[in-house]
Amino acid sequence: MQPSREQKLWMYEHMVLSRRCEEQIAKIYFEGKTPVFNMANGPIPGEMHLSDGQEPVAVGVCAHLDAEDIVTATHRPHHQAIAKGVDLNKMMAEIFGKSTGLSGGRGGHMHLFDPAVNFGCSGIVGQGLGPAVGAALSRKMQGKPGVAVAFIGEGASNQGAFHEAMNLAAVWKVPFICVIEDNAWGISVSKRASTSVPRNDVRGASYGIPGHYVEGNDPYRIYDVVGEAIARARAGEGPSLIEVETFRLAGHFMGDAEAYRPKGEKDALLERDPIPKMRSRLIEDGDASEDELNSIEKKAEERIAEAIKFARESADPRPEDALTAVFA
Repeated sequence: MQPSREQKLWMYEHMVLSRRCEEQIAKIYFEGKTPVFNMANGPIPGEMHLSDGQEPVAVGVCAHLDAEDIVTATHRPHHQAIAKGVDLNKMMAEIFGKSTGLSGGRGGHMHLFDPAVNFGCSGIVGQGLGPAVGAALSRKMQGKPGVAVAFIGEGASNQGAFHEAMNLAAVWKVPFICVIEDNAWGISVSKRASTSVPRNDVRGASYGIPGHYVEGNDPYRIYDVVGEAIARARAGEGPSLIEVETFRLAGHFMGDAEAYRPKGEKDALLERDPIPKMRSRLIEDGDASEDELNSIEKKAEERIAEAIKFARESADPRPEDALTAVFA
């Protein structure tokens, strides 16, 4: 299964949109946080986790999804949110902690929720697995269309929640796909130091479901493998487990010194940046001209600039709003 020309351009557009979004966030994040770093200061408070380098996973999966399909994501969610179609202005306002944000500024960048496109994420490792399996079960019980996809990192595959969710998804044969983004590092712990198997796709056999591993951080290969799993889920044939080799070009969080990385690793990864690689591929394959791609890139920059302007100009939440949308 190969993406059409239109889908390839859609993938490139959303990869670039995610990258431009995070480039601007990275610039703005340290405003007010220097010379003495205080996470609470500046227009973007709290921790910040960037997904630079992991964009192919989001677009390769979300190219198959509609608004009715459910996605749960991780604490590193921007690429997934953008690929799923989350409202960009509201997303940026939420990151800035503004009243016009997706959750009125209460959640920040690790807790983005957009019911219009059935997207949610959490800062808790592996937290999205149970809700995604539950959403898939609800679709099956009600006879409604839609699949549920849970994105997790490779570190989350060692959580108890992972095994419980995968087991129940298989027992109930629900339309669910678990996509593991294997960026090789769980914070500062390498996969080989934390995980008993070299690849998590082999764990699918433990639940009697298909497991697939996609190498190379290649959006077309991801699209192909995920497309088969989603078609299988839509046909009522149950869940799949997919691990994708990817990498993060940034640290675990903004301010991470990345001393745990072996010497030369980051430079080697930067040479494999998936966005310039895809740009060259589109041109070489005759799927796009330089002018077309320049136009896509320019529009992405304009959209991000508009979203940042919206966020900066939006009002802060009122103090009394802290007492709303909470449970006593």
